[in-house]
Amino acid sequence: MLPDTPGLLRDVVAIALRDARPLDFVTLTKPRIVALILLTTAVGFYLGATPATGLLLLVNTLVGTTLVAAGTNGLNQVAEWEWDGRMRRTRARPIPAGRLSAGAGAVFAWTVGLAGIAYLAAFVNGITALLAGLTLLSYVFLYTPLKRKTSLATLVGAVPGALPVVGGWTAAGGVLGTPAWSLFWILFLWQLPHFLALSWMFREDYRRAGFKMLSVDDPDGRLTFRQATLYATALLPVSLVPALWGLVGRVYFFGAVALGVWFAWSAFRATLDVSPARARRLFLVSITYLPALFALLAVNKLG
Repeated sequence: MLPDTPGLLRDVVAIALRDARPLDFVTLTKPRIVALILLTTAVGFYLGATPATGLLLLVNTLVGTTLVAAGTNGLNQVAEWEWDGRMRRTRARPIPAGRLSAGAGAVFAWTVGLAGIAYLAAFVNGITALLAGLTLLSYVFLYTPLKRKTSLATLVGAVPGALPVVGGWTAAGGVLGTPAWSLFWILFLWQLPHFLALSWMFREDYRRAGFKMLSVDDPDGRLTFRQATLYATALLPVSLVPALWGLVGRVYFFGAVALGVWFAWSAFRATLDVSPARARRLFLVSITYLPALFALLAVNKLG
């Protein structure tokens, strides 16, 4: 006799979800990171939109992106729960704290992630759904395992981190050309000094977990912040490409120059005087830089 596959699947899901609490599922998605992803997606959508682009399309894009981002973050926590439990910063997360089983987390994360890709394919377009799928797969199956093998994982992880802005662009009907890829490279380069500062601040946590971060083997921080300075400096000319390509105007150009100099100088100062205070300042500058740059992009978009 053949097994009752649908019934068996229902039983497995019921067992996995039996002791779960709704708030733990929300925490599993890393809501603050989801919010940042939605911001980058919305900016990409706005810059790629024309007067004929409808508001409903933006709503559908954000709904699908929310689901994919939630699933991606959830799968990351499922894969890393054992190592999260070794770090002070992450040991209170639902799975290492024992409030949620890894099985329940996996069921939830795969369900919402795949639902998000399907939603984008059905209600937005195939290219955006493909980019979302690439984001999920590269983050979960490349970046996540590489963190325990090489410090180059940071570069790999910056790719899925930068794809949502391109997904927003294509969702609005934008063509994959120089303007779209300039947005990608802005996000790619921004993430590196941002994360290098964060990883140096929590280097002891990462050492306990066994993650191969640059900061773990850089006790005086000079190599870490030299690289942060390199990436922040490279970001400055790249951030000007949207203006040089005619996507945005002079207000953005001069504002991007000022923000880029500030960001690069903050990284350089951290190199000269490595300290937790300088690392934290660079981190704070990084989280100020991005929304300020996005605001300039939005207000100075050309027709």
